[in-house]
Amino acid sequence: MLMKQIPVIKKAELRHKETIQNLMQFYFYDFSEFIDLQVSDNGVFGPYAYLDNYWQESRRFPYLIEKEGKLAGFVLVSEIQEENDQYWSISEFFIMKKFRLGGLGKLAAHQIFEKHKGNWQVSQIKPNKPAQVFWRKVIGEYSGEQYKERNEEGRVIQSFCNKIIKK
Repeated sequence: MLMKQIPVIKKAELRHKETIQNLMQFYFYDFSEFIDLQVSDNGVFGPYAYLDNYWQESRRFPYLIEKEGKLAGFVLVSEIQEENDQYWSISEFFIMKKFRLGGLGKLAAHQIFEKHKGNWQVSQIKPNKPAQVFWRKVIGEYSGEQYKERNEEGRVIQSFCNKIIKK
């Protein structure tokens, strides 16, 4: 009996920053379908403005996603603290196309949710309908359909809680 390969989510170390930076080019390319992103004269997209912060701030967490020993994507998670609210947020989530549609993204997202217990908000820009379908399914399965969705400032946001309830 063959076991389904579970993705490996590993915390990205400083030495992996360039790897994520390189993967960002593919992420930006995919995203350019939904927003106006242009390459510069040298044929690359500009840098991700907040990437360095993931190794400088204690409330940011960079992860790499691997499948069967191969690099498959990345996840950037942030802990958001507002006046009366604290929650986890997936700032960026990317699975390379060759690894999509096989359940890898769902498994990776579920692993990330397990690493960070508490309140969550996951948002997508309104034009990115495929991402909305993906996150509704992933969060719905993870939370037992116990999530809320709202539209706010050009974004669709799903919120849920995965805190461990102690008896």
